[in-house]
Amino acid sequence: MRSITPLVAALLVGACTATVPNATPPGSQGSLPPDRAPQAQVGQLVADVARAVPAEAPVEETVDGLTAFGYELHDRIAEPSTNTVVSSFSIALAFGMARAGAVGVTAGEIDDVLHFAPDVHEALNTLEQGIVSRDDPPPLPDPGATRRPGAEPQPPIVAVANGLFVQQGVEVKRPFLEILASQYGAGVRVVDFGAGTAKPAIDAWVREQTAERIEKLFDQLPPETRVVLANAIYLKADWKVPFVKEPLTNGPFTLADGTVIDVAMMRRVDDLMRYAEGDGWQAVEIPYAGDELAMWVLVPERGGSPAELLAPSVLAEVETAMTDGVVELGLPRWDFATDLDLEPPMTDLGMEIPFEPAADFSGMTDLDLWIEQAVHRANITVDEWGTEAAAVTGLAFRVSGPPEPDVVVHADRPFAFVLRHTPTGAPLFIGQVADPTAE
Repeated sequence: MRSITPLVAALLVGACTATVPNATPPGSQGSLPPDRAPQAQVGQLVADVARAVPAEAPVEETVDGLTAFGYELHDRIAEPSTNTVVSSFSIALAFGMARAGAVGVTAGEIDDVLHFAPDVHEALNTLEQGIVSRDDPPPLPDPGATRRPGAEPQPPIVAVANGLFVQQGVEVKRPFLEILASQYGAGVRVVDFGAGTAKPAIDAWVREQTAERIEKLFDQLPPETRVVLANAIYLKADWKVPFVKEPLTNGPFTLADGTVIDVAMMRRVDDLMRYAEGDGWQAVEIPYAGDELAMWVLVPERGGSPAELLAPSVLAEVETAMTDGVVELGLPRWDFATDLDLEPPMTDLGMEIPFEPAADFSGMTDLDLWIEQAVHRANITVDEWGTEAAAVTGLAFRVSGPPEPDVVVHADRPFAFVLRHTPTGAPLFIGQVADPTAE
């Protein structure tokens, strides 16, 4: 009998407009220039291109790229003593949309860091539509619902949404919008960043798409913001066999620094499960209801690094070595979130130009845009019944604001003045202001 009690568990879940103040009159879209899309008012959603039926685009290269990028990102953000959860799929979808508008070196750096294949848009569309279980936003959970040990597992919910939020009056190029609509299912939502109403609208979209597991995307959005690209992923899946047969028992959990704490452990005993073992690690696959999703729990040897088990070479070894066996599994419950500023790790990975004013997103709009903010938020809850998780990624593009002043002069104390004839320097009036309120 195999026995697995994780020190640290590593998670893998096998898993079109020119906006102007006045709306376009009905039936007038045919007269628009071919590189411009329909107009809309603030708050309207415009999408006149249907989502493409998934092509037979090969996804293996894209999946390999997601695996490699996820490991490289995790390697730069994870600390041995800190819980971490990220969705490389969510990040890839957001940057995939950005890639649709990127040109030259900007596009090349996105491709290199995300390991994007030449057909990345078609591949991501095929992959996304093969994974999702519903097109609508996920339902809100019932806080009063209770689960009984004999209850049947519910079908998994996997929902993915992509959004494009554009400043009113900004012209966005039709080819870019057609890619977003056909390959990412994203229409354009017209907002007003200058009026301060865009952030609440984006946050409402985030809450709707994550069943309120995530409350906001950005902490703030400056008025110079012109475009926001956003992705949201929500997952709720019951275990195929819940951890309810055996009672919760407290057991030791050894932290990275050697400290031993007491945690409640879920247990499955004498279950036939897929299991693998290699040099310095054990792994077990826990299937969810429907057998479309599974969690791999990867346990290093004592003193080993769980982060290293996310390396593509190790995961390939795990997949090859998986075999059926009777496993005794001990697993803690967990519930935590990770909030990331993506710019530092992405820059460290080699994506520099997209975050600089020199960026070229001219495939998106003629404005000189660059990514001012790249935010990722994710959370996960794992208990006896299954897993609920959500992630959002947001890219905020801005234009140059007023230049920073070289010096600051405030006449906030008594001062002198000279009204002079500039060509000759002759003083016409001179004086001082001791109290600007006195007459």
